Amino acid sequence: MRITRIKYKYFTRLCFNVLLIGAMVSCANHENNLIVEVFETSAKGNQLTKLSEFESGTIIDTVRLFPEQTYQTITGIGGSFTESTAFLLNKLSANNRAKIIEAYFGDSGARYSLTRTHISSCDFSLNNYTYAPIEGDVEMNHFSIAEDKDDLIPLIKDAMSTSNEGFKIIASPWTAPPWMKDNKAYVGGKLLPKYYDAYALFFDKYLEAYKAEGITIWGVTPVNEPHGNGNNWESMHFSPEEETDFVQNHLGPKLKAKGKEHIKILGYDQNRAGIKEWVDVMFQNETSSSYFAGTAIHWYESTYDYFPEALQYAHEKAPTKYLIETEGCVDSEVPMWKDDKWYWSKEATDWGWDWASEKDRHLHPKYAPVNRYARDIIGCLNNWVDGWIDWNMVLDKQGGPNWFKNWCVAPVIVDPENDEVYFTPLYYTMSHFSRFIRPGAKKIEVKHFNESLMVTAVRNPNKSIAVVIFNEENTPKNFNLKLNNKNINIKIDGQAIQTIVIPNS
Repeated sequence: MRITRIKYKYFTRLCFNVLLIGAMVSCANHENNLIVEVFETSAKGNQLTKLSEFESGTIIDTVRLFPEQTYQTITGIGGSFTESTAFLLNKLSANNRAKIIEAYFGDSGARYSLTRTHISSCDFSLNNYTYAPIEGDVEMNHFSIAEDKDDLIPLIKDAMSTSNEGFKIIASPWTAPPWMKDNKAYVGGKLLPKYYDAYALFFDKYLEAYKAEGITIWGVTPVNEPHGNGNNWESMHFSPEEETDFVQNHLGPKLKAKGKEHIKILGYDQNRAGIKEWVDVMFQNETSSSYFAGTAIHWYESTYDYFPEALQYAHEKAPTKYLIETEGCVDSEVPMWKDDKWYWSKEATDWGWDWASEKDRHLHPKYAPVNRYARDIIGCLNNWVDGWIDWNMVLDKQGGPNWFKNWCVAPVIVDPENDEVYFTPLYYTMSHFSRFIRPGAKKIEVKHFNESLMVTAVRNPNKSIAVVIFNEENTPKNFNLKLNNKNINIKIDGQAIQTIVIPNS
């Protein structure tokens, strides 16, 4: 009996010790757990879905965050106001129009913080028009933005009233008024030097007219795509030297004289592969760069390459200046209507699929639209880009309206005849960045070793950290996320993008 009682007491003490040790381990594990919120969009159907449980599996990567090592400050992420988008929204019911504006600018939606619009007409307008139509009107006495007052301006103002934090607007002309050009046409040609001052005044009049409507423009580019677009729709050619001359000696001084030196002038505004020759001229010395606030770039050079070397070169040439992607879209495609699978499949093509030169054809294979967006935005953020702007926010089932019939895809597609709205996977992909990466955030260092995952991270002004991870492959992957002495194991599905938010870190 006595032996039994001793054994029982020993067993009881042993159990107590085991429970105590277990509790301590549990406590220690809990203390080392990283508290996160995880949102996922996937080919299997998640749409910015909040996840709370993760299946265990083999850890294929460790993603380490180093918030003390910072890079560029984020200006914003968003999309563009075009006449096509504004026209379509006016054809929808009031409920669906409000639903889309809330989805892009409201607190429950993508919270776009950086936008772009066109000065006078562009390809995504209903027709050709200019705010200064009278030939020889160098004083801009007949300047008028009346063309914008039915659709474009009301949309921008409604977005402003919906957005609690506000957003910045970059405005770009596709061409000067045709009478200022050597070919007197909307398409192609060059700005005649004798009209450089008039064209600078044209910008000032635009900024004043929009301000009178209650819309403040944050920045401008001298022209969209100065290399031209194959003489297809509105365009005007500038060389790096010509544009620098215009900004340095005409546009910059004109805005300064009018008390608008705060307006950010972004040079170039075309594809990244050609950026070197431009920044070499724009920022060759203090005089040439004095009026340039930064460089604007597009993504159309390739369906897969985000040109990190070019982006790094541009940053190194002007490390204190903005580097903003001002346009990107799935171009030369008619949208797929309510077919989520297509956006995750490598079936899309672009202009280069048919028209690129033989030496550049390899840059334009078929691609999955979601992959292109996620890969490009992460690649840009990891290479000093501080702002990223999508093209049209809304298009119809044809990929327009577009006066040139240059069809494209937008994150939101509508059928105005039946008052239907389709939020494509591109909308949720954009939201993974725009909703959780806020203006003023600092890009932070991330280190990981598995190249099948793309990762970027920022620390927001509210001290939260947002980590965006993209898994392009079909296979789900488990990874360990580490911040200081805390960590958590997370699973990302195959063909999926996640945003992981670490609050108050």
